[in-house]
Amino acid sequence: MRKVLPLIVSLLCCAFFYVLIWNKIQGTWTGPKELYYVASKSGFFWRDRNETTENVTPAIRTPSLNLSSGKTTKSTVKEDVLDSFHHVKSHQEAPLGNHNLTTSVTTLPVLYKKDFKKLPEWDFEDVYTRNNEERHPVCSKSLQKSKDKEFQAAIIPNIQLWLHKGHLNVSEWNRLSHFNNPFGFMEYKYNDVNSSVGLIPKPKFTQLLPVPENAHDGCVRCAVVGTGGILNGSRKGKEIDSHHYVFRMNGAVTKGFEEDVGNKTSVYVHTSYALHQSVYGLKTYGFSSAPKDEGIKYVLIPEGMRDFEWIQGLFQKNIVKKGVFKGFSPLSFYGGRIEKERFYVLHPDFLRYIRNRFLSSKSLNEDYWHLYRPTNGAFTLFLALHTCDIVNVYGFITADHHKYSNYYFDTGVKTSVVFFINHDYNLEIQTWKKLHDSGIINLYQRKENLKET
Repeated sequence: MRKVLPLIVSLLCCAFFYVLIWNKIQGTWTGPKELYYVASKSGFFWRDRNETTENVTPAIRTPSLNLSSGKTTKSTVKEDVLDSFHHVKSHQEAPLGNHNLTTSVTTLPVLYKKDFKKLPEWDFEDVYTRNNEERHPVCSKSLQKSKDKEFQAAIIPNIQLWLHKGHLNVSEWNRLSHFNNPFGFMEYKYNDVNSSVGLIPKPKFTQLLPVPENAHDGCVRCAVVGTGGILNGSRKGKEIDSHHYVFRMNGAVTKGFEEDVGNKTSVYVHTSYALHQSVYGLKTYGFSSAPKDEGIKYVLIPEGMRDFEWIQGLFQKNIVKKGVFKGFSPLSFYGGRIEKERFYVLHPDFLRYIRNRFLSSKSLNEDYWHLYRPTNGAFTLFLALHTCDIVNVYGFITADHHKYSNYYFDTGVKTSVVFFINHDYNLEIQTWKKLHDSGIINLYQRKENLKET
């Protein structure tokens, strides 16, 4: 009887789950891919979202912003996404990690970018992790108080900005594994990513930049400085440095160009690849490491596995053991020293939110959809919009970019902007102009003849 009882219990459980899943499916049983779809939505693979570190608020089907056209488009679910499920691999067992389960939890089958002819859009595409500690600015000019209806319909002031230890329980992994990098973890393995995320400390303060003591009106004023050639000869350096905080990204060369771009850096935004390439490509301009200003905050955009491998090497103070940066010491790219509490990693939800609501390119409907993402400068600008009250933007691409060299530090031969397929520069040109015309940012647009001094 002792041997038979467990068998009976097991059979009863199987029957229960079989009936429950069957009742979830409309019509007749048609195959394993429908079972996968139903099971993934029924909760067998997904834990209650209230168990995540931060609250995940269900998507509100408000119009998403299309600043390039001035029109709004409703979020829709592609009907052909299930056609790819016959390509996915079988379930993989994930360790318990940092969630509080006493039994093994199963991750969803791996999805592959090659199996989708265009961006797959799920019914939870517009669901994002929210932060409980929403910032409530007192500044009368705060962007959160903008009267622009399109902007207000699209912006989520309390979007979760940071990815850190405690975020990737398996239910969150299953959700984010539906999205390609850097917007999620499609094609990645739970263990590979979670081992790196577990090293990222939770920020002591949710707000990246505090209100300065000298800001008597409570307004946080920020400058976002790109590397565009429009700044060469602009003499905007003092104006840029007069802001409370200055955001820079990628090859943030300042030495020798202080008159045009200033020399103050409060937040440095980058990917591991951008920093690595800048150090090796811009040594002649004195860029030997990331900026090292006192109190500086470093923000990493996790665009691929190489960034998570970079994080491991950085926080463990070791050389990278595998991948494209194998043999390199990430710490050396920050001057040999870094304080963990000043290092932040952007959350994939924030990156996907920027793409979906502000920079949704037509490229997403093409077979190279997975290559597209906004530029590092674009992510930096929107990070500033979610951090500061007043944002002034310098050195970003404008409609007359052909008048200027690609970079402000191109002092010899004039180079041109190359429109790579992984970015939509025309969309960004239109978006920055739209934000400027709406009074949301102040975009530096040069009008004078470059030959004049």
